[in-house]
Amino acid sequence: MLRYFTAGESHGKTLLALVDGFPAGVTIDEEPINFELKRRQGGYGRGGRQRIETDKVDVRTGVWHGVTLGSPIALEVVNRDYKLERMEDLERPRPGHGDLTGAVKYLGSIRGVLERASARETAVRVAAGALAKQLLAALDITVFGYVTEIGKEKIKPVDASLDELRKIRDESVVYGLDLARDEAMKQYIDQTGKEGDTLGGIIEVRVDGLPFGLGTHAQWDRKLDGRLAQAVMAVQAIKGVEIGLGFEAARRPGSQVHDPIHYDESKKNTPTLGYERPTNNAGGLEAGMTNGQPLVIRAAKKPISTLAKPLASINMETKEEESASYERSDVCAISAASVIVENVVAFEMATAVVEKFGGDSLEEIKARHELFLKMAAER
Repeated sequence: MLRYFTAGESHGKTLLALVDGFPAGVTIDEEPINFELKRRQGGYGRGGRQRIETDKVDVRTGVWHGVTLGSPIALEVVNRDYKLERMEDLERPRPGHGDLTGAVKYLGSIRGVLERASARETAVRVAAGALAKQLLAALDITVFGYVTEIGKEKIKPVDASLDELRKIRDESVVYGLDLARDEAMKQYIDQTGKEGDTLGGIIEVRVDGLPFGLGTHAQWDRKLDGRLAQAVMAVQAIKGVEIGLGFEAARRPGSQVHDPIHYDESKKNTPTLGYERPTNNAGGLEAGMTNGQPLVIRAAKKPISTLAKPLASINMETKEEESASYERSDVCAISAASVIVENVVAFEMATAVVEKFGGDSLEEIKARHELFLKMAAER
């Protein structure tokens, strides 16, 4: 079973991810991981913390001569802004954060909750996902995340190939798929910041090259759509998840929702096994299993809860009404969230690959993957 745990606080000494069950024989390159960490720190609308940190991964265990051993892999991202022991507690909980609920639950401080609840923890989730991408790449599976909406503004993809769209995303200051929209998005974010407010948005992630049959229908907690939804919803500030048409499927009749099935003999040796769909409203998943089509999943991120013009709160000591506390924050972090969601999806897909094709070594996974495709194509 491929899984990971994280540890660390926002202003603590370091952040750690312990990845267990990662197959042996995968050549690991730290640069693609660091590239994802850098992307997570970018995007228009970020705050001052990103000018302090320069996130880089240190692969501490589980690798020998750059190749995974099959033993646990420890990933570390050190906090340059380490100052936890010098920081004071907050007196006034911030609406939208876990400040009040956490302090009450643990009968303790707000600081003790916010330091762990902070999205800073996602740095090592991105590192774990970027590690998982190197396993997926060996099977020609790619994961691509981007921003489709910022607040009330939509960013529709331009008409281009997947490779061209990736280049556009990497050039965009908001990680969208239409560079012509960038300037308007910057102005929108700037105006919101001047008003002391914040913005959320919508993220979409697409996974290509997936074989049939990742996940299963057999038990509710092993359905891949459910597991993906949990992984994405567990990202800080994500409040909704859609797969394929998502909520739109509830508004249409069945004839406009379900994807017709055709067969093309010339494509039987591709991941689709020749089963072609003119649409992909299911988002690549049916009955909790991949169906050979690209997986498409979207996430809704709420605006950042820390406001420059704080909302009403109470003083935890006096119980008198006061404005909420303010800590350094972003105006809009939807671009960073797209990187986080992309990488948590990547890790969940790698987990499904290991479950389907065996997890001891990459050589074994590739052999079983090829055998499965051959058997399925000849069926």
